[in-house]
Amino acid sequence: MKILKWTGAVVAMLAMVIATGASADAQTKNPCADDVAKYCKDVTPGGGRLVRCLKQHESELSTECKASQEKARERAKEAHEACADDVQKLCKDITPGGGRIVRCLKDNSKSLSPECRDKLTPAEKKPKQG
Repeated sequence: MKILKWTGAVVAMLAMVIATGASADAQTKNPCADDVAKYCKDVTPGGGRLVRCLKQHESELSTECKASQEKARERAKEAHEACADDVQKLCKDITPGGGRIVRCLKDNSKSLSPECRDKLTPAEKKPKQG
């Protein structure tokens, strides 16, 4: 049951990357930057506050931001599937919530399965293939 609860933490982490402007290509504008500026300008980043703000304004968000958030949800689902065994093995005593499971996985990054590590490594930090 705990494993299912940490999905929200992974989704929040990936959505925060999107909301705060992280990008695989620094030259590419964040698809949610205008939405964050418009709807969440008074929100202090951290603790999932920007994610919650964007969620509250979901029906008003730009098409690009909505698509970006959907992609983040897909990546979170993939990470959940890839890391389920690692969570069970390395973080089984951690209470889900507040990013504790994700923090546990990061703290144990050297012990993660390659599949899990790959899903948790942001694209901008991965070496380019080819």
